[in-house]
Amino acid sequence: MAVNNRGNIRRRLTVLLASAAVCVNGMYAAPAHAQVSPSPLTPAVADDARMLLRANELVYNQDVQRVTATGGVQIYYNRYRMVAQRVEYDQQSGRVTAVGNIELIEPDGNRIYADELDVTDDFGQGFLNSLRVETTDNTRLAAESAERLPGDLMVLHNGVYTACLPCAEKPGRAPLWQVKAQRVIQNGKAQTIRLENARFELFGMPIGFLPFLVVPDQTVERKSGFLFPTMSLDDNLGFGLTVPYYHVFSPHMDATLSPTYYTGQGLLLQGEIRNRFETGRHTFRFAGIDQRNPDSFTAGSSDANADTRLMAASEARFEINPRWTFGWDVMIQSDNNFSKTYSLDSVNDDVFRNEVYLTGLGERNHFDMRAFYFDIQDTAEEKTAERRQAVVYPSLDYRYIAPEPVAGGELSITSNLTNLSRREEDFTLEGNSDRYHGLDGSYSRFTTEAEWKRTFTTSNGLLLTPLLAARGDALRHNFDTPSFTGTDPETRQNRTYSYTGLEDSGGYGRYMLTAGLEARYPFLLSTETSSHIIEPIAQLYVRPDEPMAGGLPNEDAQSFVFDATTLFDRDKFSGFDRIEGGTRANLGLRYTGSFDNGVGLRAVFGQSYHLAGQNSFATDDLVNAGANSGLESDVSDYVGMAGIDLPQGFYLSAGGRFDEKTFEVQRTDAEFGYTTARVSGSLVYTQIEAQPEYGSSSDTDLLQSSTSFRLNENWSVSGSAVWDLNDQGVIRRGVGLTYADECTIFTLSYTDEPAGATNANDWSIGARVTFRTLGDIDLGSALN
Repeated sequence: MAVNNRGNIRRRLTVLLASAAVCVNGMYAAPAHAQVSPSPLTPAVADDARMLLRANELVYNQDVQRVTATGGVQIYYNRYRMVAQRVEYDQQSGRVTAVGNIELIEPDGNRIYADELDVTDDFGQGFLNSLRVETTDNTRLAAESAERLPGDLMVLHNGVYTACLPCAEKPGRAPLWQVKAQRVIQNGKAQTIRLENARFELFGMPIGFLPFLVVPDQTVERKSGFLFPTMSLDDNLGFGLTVPYYHVFSPHMDATLSPTYYTGQGLLLQGEIRNRFETGRHTFRFAGIDQRNPDSFTAGSSDANADTRLMAASEARFEINPRWTFGWDVMIQSDNNFSKTYSLDSVNDDVFRNEVYLTGLGERNHFDMRAFYFDIQDTAEEKTAERRQAVVYPSLDYRYIAPEPVAGGELSITSNLTNLSRREEDFTLEGNSDRYHGLDGSYSRFTTEAEWKRTFTTSNGLLLTPLLAARGDALRHNFDTPSFTGTDPETRQNRTYSYTGLEDSGGYGRYMLTAGLEARYPFLLSTETSSHIIEPIAQLYVRPDEPMAGGLPNEDAQSFVFDATTLFDRDKFSGFDRIEGGTRANLGLRYTGSFDNGVGLRAVFGQSYHLAGQNSFATDDLVNAGANSGLESDVSDYVGMAGIDLPQGFYLSAGGRFDEKTFEVQRTDAEFGYTTARVSGSLVYTQIEAQPEYGSSSDTDLLQSSTSFRLNENWSVSGSAVWDLNDQGVIRRGVGLTYADECTIFTLSYTDEPAGATNANDWSIGARVTFRTLGDIDLGSALN
């Protein structure tokens, strides 16, 4: 072979490899997607790229200017690999051909098979016969032939596309689903793929047909067009059909318009407009409907009293710099249940939290400032529940940890600012217990606390941690004496309930000083097959009495549970509005065990003792936060927790609070979970004795169950339920059926929840089908 022809031959063979790749890349775009990720057709050729060619025979016929490689031809160039029985380049006609069991492996791992390939050396025209493509993500493409035409057009004849793997036992069986088209035309200039006479087949049976369909090709990142339709079924809305339309305005702005027609209520129009900026993003959502049949809802509810219903929402997040973030998530609607009833995207929670926030995160400090407005979505005609919620403007949390030790220990500073108001008094009456969750008026409080602690280890392994803390609060409120009129449960007569312990409106200050010491003595017990750590713990905190205990508003320390998780907390109240005062000791034992067979054990048990001063948990406040907690007496109830983890995938944990005199169970929390090859699930039991002073006049016994059972490799069923064991009734239940394989996921679900103050629909049915690489078909709101 003449040396001066080698470069020319290498260039022509490069065309051969690139041509085969480009001829089939057009079908990689999923025909049902409106957004397709860009993918370069071929990698750039490196300047020093070398071509390796191996064949049984290589002949250069200078008379007819033809190069022929025959017999097990192998070519490697620019990360392409190809094998064929025969490769030929005709310099006179300018054509490159390859025949016989052609296999081309692209740099990204995709494999292309063909019986014959014939292209011009300028890649202007060409064809492949008996084309088959296997991609690295297990998608398959086959076509009788493919042609490259002038005008940057490529045509595939009788193409078939699927993401399902062939059946190992019966390779000739049709895949679960596939898309067939008589002709597939890729227009490189228009960047589109046109499918003519396209049909979608499921289990070998055609279920959908389109005379033509135009979608963007693989070089387009986003393109306007219709998306998969979705369907839903609800008892008061009827059958719903949604046909979303996606539109691109610019590289940084797009929108989705999703009109839904409900057989029961008419046309719902909702949409979403998205903007991206250099430092963040913004999303605007809107929806509206003129209800055709509001009488189908419960009479007197907000859903039944509304004809025209509207919603607008805005969500944004901006990264000001690597440490600071600013954003908001707000929503406004014409009535208090529109978004939940119609399952509007991202705004359909029972309680939608409107918020504006600014956060900062450093190596040794954290800043978080937020303002809140709570939208209560329920069926009540009046927005009473919403008016009883606090409007927070703002709440600020700051924590700082000194970078260097102070006197050998860790110094930290915690601050909180709360500023809120409420438009209507929030009260409840349970038995003879009246609780005021919130008062009509405004409230502001600023809190700062400094804490220092250091751990010393003695020669015999005893760990001693002294602690000093100082806290100060400045607050102001303008609440009047809370009172309301309710029905006395004993006399059945109206009576006025009031709380007289609240300090008069005005400004106040308070402080708390704490000196504490914690002693821990962990010791290890080891055997040949196990190890055990037993750790006795003792704590002593000396403090003055809580200033104005029960005389100040309590907004953030209302929820209180005394159990093994809070036994060793210095301040057991859940928020800043209450402070634990008086001298208290906490004693307990912690255990951790592990065995060579994979079994793990853990346990905590202990008790708390009020030694001197006023017991904060025995003082009244607006919500009786410490009542019936187990800490209201000088000797607390016992609390404990134990758990076991088994290597087979089972675990069991249980915690309880036990009366300090009779050892009767006051509270139980137990959970059993399991995860095996075929079955997984959990069973949670919660039992709480009546707490009349805390606002619960009856016992609570709830059992929650969730289970998933795998029938075989593809099919599984799941179910969940919540039982009220006292009322012997089901609060909520649901069941689901799922099929999943490498290319398809199908889910069918049913949920049933008795209508209540927050539910417009008693039941809902949902289904979703996911075709890998094509998209989802959502058939129900139950899956939202």
